[in-house]
Amino acid sequence: MFIITGDTHRDFRFVGALCDKLETTTDDVLIILGDAGINYYGDKDKPLKRVIAELPITIFCIHGNHERRPESVGTYIESEWRGGTVYIEPEFPNLLFAKDGEIYDIDGKKCIVIGGAYSVDKAARIVNDWGWWSDEQPSVKTKQCVEQQFDIEGWRVDVVFTHTAPLKYEPREVFICGIDDSKVDKSTEVWLDSIEDRLDYDRWYCGHYHTNKAIDKMRFLFDDFLEFR
Repeated sequence: MFIITGDTHRDFRFVGALCDKLETTTDDVLIILGDAGINYYGDKDKPLKRVIAELPITIFCIHGNHERRPESVGTYIESEWRGGTVYIEPEFPNLLFAKDGEIYDIDGKKCIVIGGAYSVDKAARIVNDWGWWSDEQPSVKTKQCVEQQFDIEGWRVDVVFTHTAPLKYEPREVFICGIDDSKVDKSTEVWLDSIEDRLDYDRWYCGHYHTNKAIDKMRFLFDDFLEFR
């Protein structure tokens, strides 16, 4: 079984309830569309990881903008999973982090992962030392790798997993009041727009906006759980 959800931000109580309800095992996979939040405090994240690792499910996380990239944490190694590269810590083998631009075989479908986004709370996090990382958005090199993957695939994949969404689909109705939208860096969304224009795909899933919404082939998820078929 493959299940998709949105940003958990370190709160896995509902995941535990889901595991109980569905009687899952580590053969089942929960896909988190960014901001899992379990790479935020460094060594202080370990108690939470131990709790999550005890859940009877494999968790596959896309990189969000409220967490460190696993490759910069220092405790992750690369491993192969479903035809693509993932980051894992040997201590927590059922907690997997996707590598941007990799294509994974999930239930027989080619699924590409593109993480990252801009943090609208960047200034507050810097001033209060809450944790902010300059590599939260995909780099030029990452974007090039993603586009090279699409070239190899003839610009056809089955499913796209991202943290944020193409600009044309941004759900403005849930934007935070008081944020000056003109000062938000939307370069990632603009780039994803150009990808979406060219790409032949069946479904696209994203998180980031804390809403549950379906429009065209785009599906936003936050606190909802969706079985991947």
